[in-house]
Amino acid sequence: MLKIECITVGAFFVNTYLIIDEATNEAAIIDTGETHELADYLNERREQFNLTKILLTHGHLDHAGSLVQIQNHFDAETYLPRLEKILFETLPQQGDWFGAPHMNRPCGRIDRLVDDGDVINLGETTLRFISTPGHTPGQGCYYTDSDIFVGDTLFAGSVGRTDLPMGNAEVMQQSLKKLLTLPDSLIVHSGHGQTTTLAEEKRHNPFLQFLR
Repeated sequence: MLKIECITVGAFFVNTYLIIDEATNEAAIIDTGETHELADYLNERREQFNLTKILLTHGHLDHAGSLVQIQNHFDAETYLPRLEKILFETLPQQGDWFGAPHMNRPCGRIDRLVDDGDVINLGETTLRFISTPGHTPGQGCYYTDSDIFVGDTLFAGSVGRTDLPMGNAEVMQQSLKKLLTLPDSLIVHSGHGQTTTLAEEKRHNPFLQFLR
């Protein structure tokens, strides 16, 4: 069974997720936020789990900006969607894009690039990667039989914006259609905002209705 803890950090109120395979105590963090908050929190609790993996949904600074700080504390293998590498490498300049150069961040180390359909094992838990570009060139989601971590692809009642650098509205529509082929029962853990379900979003999310 997978234990899931949502940790909201930083000026952008990003939801990061500490997931722990309860059978083995092996853990992963999904996204990092952009401040030292998450690294400090994980380091204070490091005796409670074995953090072996960092899974990035995409390379925006609010989701990947504190990667280096976490890597300074933990020898965890870091995963990034292959198509996201082009955006991830702009972390040192992304603060400039938003008029906040003090938020520019170093890139950090990537150990494995993941592709659509790849499988990641966390203890006895299997996570699958599904590529859902549009918000960014390589935004993707990690999912189990019961939960999906969607980054900024999908929110409760909304979807990820596509007007930022390297976003693509047409590609986003195709990704959302792809996401909607997954089981309705999946619990959706978004990069911002509240938890929802895929079934709930299919029924009530206005941005998904025209995709039918």
